[in-house]
Amino acid sequence: MNRRVVITGMGWITPLGHDLDSVWQRLLAGDSGVAPTTIFDGRTFPTQFAAEVKNFDLQRFLGAQFERHASCSRNAGFALAAAELAWRHAGLNGRPVIDPELVGVYLGGGEGPIDFDNFVAASIAGWNPEKHALDAVRWAEVAAQRLTAVKEFEQDPNCAAGHIACRFNAQGPNLNTLTACAASTQAIGEAALIIRRGDADAMIAGGAHSMIHPLGVTGFNRLTALSTRNDSCVQASRPFDRTRDGFVLGEGAGILILEEYTAAKRRGARLLGEIIGYGSTADAFRVTDMDEDGRGAIAAMRAALTDANVQPQEIDYISAHGTGTEENDKVETRAIKTVFGEFAKKVPISSVKSMFGHVIAGAGAVELITCVLAIRDGLLPPTANYQEPDPNCDLDYIPNQSRRATVRTCLSNSFGFGGQNDTLIVRTCS
Repeated sequence: MNRRVVITGMGWITPLGHDLDSVWQRLLAGDSGVAPTTIFDGRTFPTQFAAEVKNFDLQRFLGAQFERHASCSRNAGFALAAAELAWRHAGLNGRPVIDPELVGVYLGGGEGPIDFDNFVAASIAGWNPEKHALDAVRWAEVAAQRLTAVKEFEQDPNCAAGHIACRFNAQGPNLNTLTACAASTQAIGEAALIIRRGDADAMIAGGAHSMIHPLGVTGFNRLTALSTRNDSCVQASRPFDRTRDGFVLGEGAGILILEEYTAAKRRGARLLGEIIGYGSTADAFRVTDMDEDGRGAIAAMRAALTDANVQPQEIDYISAHGTGTEENDKVETRAIKTVFGEFAKKVPISSVKSMFGHVIAGAGAVELITCVLAIRDGLLPPTANYQEPDPNCDLDYIPNQSRRATVRTCLSNSFGFGGQNDTLIVRTCS
C-alpha cells in the first residue's frame, strides 16, 4: 500500500507572529523577529539576543479548553496553539468527520524549559561553602518545597504530543522524535509514511521548541554556534554571507495536518500541497560536525528525489537548512552542488532562519509551511542580511528581496547535531 499524502491545514507560532498570512507577508518583506533577550536577563551572556515569540497567550487559542492544558510547558503551549490553528485551517473544527482511531500525532518536540529559578534557588540554599560542595540533603529539602512534579513532568519531550492528542481526541499513533534541528522534518516525513502504509488516515505533524533559557544559551555559546553580534542583533542571522558568525536562537512551533488523498477529497478538504518525497540519513561522522563532503545531506536529498520520482531540474525552490554557521552553509552548498550538478546554480535557494532565527526542533516544520505558501502564491522568501558573497557559498540564495516565480515543487532540508539529515519534497496538488 502506498497512498498519497496531502496537506490540508497549517498553523504556526513564530517570532514574527501567529497568523499564517500576516507572518508570510513579513517574511516576504524581509522582516526580522530578532531582538534583545527578555525571557531571562541575558546581559552577561556572550549572546544577548534571540528570536522570541511575542504576545503569546495560550488561553486565547484554546478558550474553554485552556484549563485542561494550563500546566503545559512553553514549547508544548506553542505546539498546542499551532495545532489549533492548523486544525481550524483544515476545516476540521467541530466536524468529527475522521475516525479518531485513525488520527495520529507525530511531533519533533523538544524538551520543556527547566524550572530554572527554583532549581538555582535550591542549589544556592544547598551549597556548603566550608566544604565547597553541594549538600544534597539540604538541596532536596529546599527543592521539595520549590520544585513541582507537574513542571518536572512537563519537561519531557513527549508531553506536547500528549496534549495535542487530548485536545483533538487523536487516538491513533502518537510519537515524538528529538533528532535536534532535523526533528520536525523527520516527524512530518515519518507521519507521511504512517498514512502511506494505511496505519492512519490523518496525522497532526510538525514540531515545537523553546531553548531560550540560561542553560540553552550557555550550551550553544560554549559550542561557539551562536552569533555574538550584540551591537547589531537584527542583522545577526546571515546565512551564506561571508561574515556570518553563527545562528540566532529562535523558538516557536509549526504544525501541519496531513491526510490520505482520497479521504481528504471525500470530505471536501482544501488541498494545499502533497508530500511526495522523504529522505532520512545519518552522517555517522561526529556528533557536532557535519561530514565535510556532506555525504549525509547528499544521501538524504537523493533519497527524497528518488522517493518522489522527480529529477533535480524539476525542483523549483530549495528551502535550505541555512543556519548561518561557517560549517553548515559551506557543506550544504557543497551537497546541493553534488546532487543538482549543473542545475545547482539555477535553482533558487533561501533560508528563512535569517528572519525566524533557528527554531531547533520546530525549524523544519515552519520552513515546510513556507514552501507550501511559496507554491500557493508564486513567491519565494528571501535570505535576509545577505551582503557579502562567500566564495565557498556561490549559489542563488535570493538575497534580501522576495522573488516572483512559478513554483510547483519544493525541496526542504534539515540537518541536526548528531549527524541527522532529513529532506522533504512537496508539490502542488492536483
